[in-house]
Amino acid sequence: MATLSFNTTRMRTPSLPRISRPSSFTKPIKTHLSSSSSSQTLSKRHRFVSRSLPETKEETLIIKQEEETEDDDPTSELSYLDPETDAESIKEWELDFCSRPILDSRGKKIWELVVCDASLSLQVTKYFPNNVINSITLKDAIVSITQDLGVPLPEKIRFFRSQMQTIITKACKELAIKEVPSKRCLSLFLWLQERYDTVYTRHPGFQKGSLPLLSLDNPFPMNLPENLFGEKWAFVQLPYSAVREEISDFDEKFVFGATLDLDLLGIDVDENTLIPGLSVASSRAKPLAAWMNGLEVCSIEADSSKGCLILAVGISTRYVYATYKKTPVTTDEAEAWESAKKASGGLHFLAIQDDLDSDDCVGFWLLIDLPPPPV
Repeated sequence: MATLSFNTTRMRTPSLPRISRPSSFTKPIKTHLSSSSSSQTLSKRHRFVSRSLPETKEETLIIKQEEETEDDDPTSELSYLDPETDAESIKEWELDFCSRPILDSRGKKIWELVVCDASLSLQVTKYFPNNVINSITLKDAIVSITQDLGVPLPEKIRFFRSQMQTIITKACKELAIKEVPSKRCLSLFLWLQERYDTVYTRHPGFQKGSLPLLSLDNPFPMNLPENLFGEKWAFVQLPYSAVREEISDFDEKFVFGATLDLDLLGIDVDENTLIPGLSVASSRAKPLAAWMNGLEVCSIEADSSKGCLILAVGISTRYVYATYKKTPVTTDEAEAWESAKKASGGLHFLAIQDDLDSDDCVGFWLLIDLPPPPV
């Protein structure tokens, strides 16, 4: 287990009200939160590329000229593998297969397949007419990527559109790939935003104001399954420097949990900025963390209007993670936690412990609220 020293960062601030009674998941809870005046913006770090790196000055000049040509042609497709990356090491892909706000010569929306890995070492785009959208087309496209770039079939493919689940699942099963419905496709989210800004809007068939054909779901939250219940919870916080330290050797410290590429996300906050989190205590912390590990945890929301916490997992599953009695005090605490999350660009975390006063953490999930891509 990893030591997070939560005691030193569960700060109390006179200006923020505190709930005085500790309790279980179904009763009022004890919360501790200190707000930070530091703020940050979530800015993309541009790591979207169109070809391998040149080896000579002559190649540099040729590639620069080609890039200028390609940059002026938003209809071109992309097939890129970082030459410094071991192709065999890319075991998980992020994938989107959806229409774009672009019309073809028939006046029909163009569809696009976008594939990358979490580090953006792999980047592929392919356009398709709307009359060939099926699992066979997708399966053949996945195979062609492996053949064209010399990469193996991935072990997992993450995707975030529930409406495409049937097609993607069928294509993956025929290739013995595990499909993972998940909004933890953050590299893909960022890339789609970048493509919207720099490619789609410049396409001759672009339709300004066109709404996404397949919008993201945000369903009413369900009751939490019994196996996911903790016993107590508290709002906690860690300095940004401590968060970075924890994820620097994440695989060695944690058996359960998930991290984020903060450099890719472009997180730019002061090292002392306090990142808000939720600590959950349970006498069965390891089994609880193991169950959570298979859920693709995306984010946590403090809904002060309903007096509850919302846990978002997978693509569109939302659970009422915990409830508390609504009072002016508890409402202020929940709103302060959400404000701290916004001040850190949506960055927050979930920690599972044996006891709230323990320095040890069994599972740790680094989470972020990102707006959905505009397509």
